[in-house]
Amino acid sequence: MFTTTGSRGLYKAPLSKGLLLVLNGLTVMLTLLPHYQEMFVYNLQAVTQQHQVWRFLLGRLVCLDVKDAFCSSLLIYNFRIFERRFGSRKYASFLLGTWCLSALMDFLLAQAFQFLFDYEVEELPAGLLAPVFSLFVPFYLLIPRMQVTQVLSHIHITNKSLVYIVGLQLLTSSPFMWLLALSGLISGGLYHSNVLWMQKLLFVPVWVSRIGRFILEPLFSSSQPTSETPLGMGATLDIQRQQRMDMLDQQLLLAQYNEARRNTRQQPQSGLFQWTRFFPSLRRRGQNRPPVQPRPQAQTPPSTQQPLLDNSPVAEEQVARLVEMGFSRIDALEALRASNNDINMATNFLLQH
Repeated sequence: MFTTTGSRGLYKAPLSKGLLLVLNGLTVMLTLLPHYQEMFVYNLQAVTQQHQVWRFLLGRLVCLDVKDAFCSSLLIYNFRIFERRFGSRKYASFLLGTWCLSALMDFLLAQAFQFLFDYEVEELPAGLLAPVFSLFVPFYLLIPRMQVTQVLSHIHITNKSLVYIVGLQLLTSSPFMWLLALSGLISGGLYHSNVLWMQKLLFVPVWVSRIGRFILEPLFSSSQPTSETPLGMGATLDIQRQQRMDMLDQQLLLAQYNEARRNTRQQPQSGLFQWTRFFPSLRRRGQNRPPVQPRPQAQTPPSTQQPLLDNSPVAEEQVARLVEMGFSRIDALEALRASNNDINMATNFLLQH
């Protein structure tokens, strides 16, 4: 399975592992035993007319379509980040709350669709689909968006793009999957925003959590991955890597700052900004060069001989400006001589050479 939201594996996610193993195992079992599939069909007409309320339980747990089971498993695997961040009890409370709310939303949306378009919705796709879609609400609001790459200079691929693509694939797998998706998103928004104190009404009790911790957690717990070392204190591996990069950048800037201070003590520079802090590589240009020996001047009349740059106050000011930008004094003198004291041409010459 792919992962874009944290380290690989199901470490510290026993509930997610249990859902993946049990629900997918039941899907495979029903595929091999098709005569039992009728019990797990999510038939709204049977619920409303024949009062088969138990279909709300069986029809909204196990996927009868292998493709729906595969896509929902990928999403559950990636949404395990919430179990790691909030704990198994709070994660289970979110799934339980959205499962109950989405059961009501499925019925209301089906009735609204029948009232608007005069079409009765008899069956809906079976499986734990509405709670899976509800997890997109905290995924969109709480998981940071980090750009991974860019396609055609306009399409930004982030660490969350693949999850949205799988959700879109699941959305288009069945004709009335959009109804479950809308029901899940509404339920997730209501539970996440704690409208009418939903989080205090629909939750997993503490005693149930303790029973699951002692009985189920040893069965579905996973060992800590050894292929990845923990970086930083972030909740996800992407945040940890970003923290590590920020730490390395801070160390690099601190090293450059200390080096700039040592060079400033050795050779004080004039000007408001110390450009050598921002151009450390340019500051080392020409430092290892041997000193340039002055060429013998041809005997020319004093009137046609150009004054040296060191004796010209304007040229000395330009040399100081180039030195502040990070170039060595020898390179600045050569560039100014070649450009006839044109600082723009001298700067371009130094940057290109």
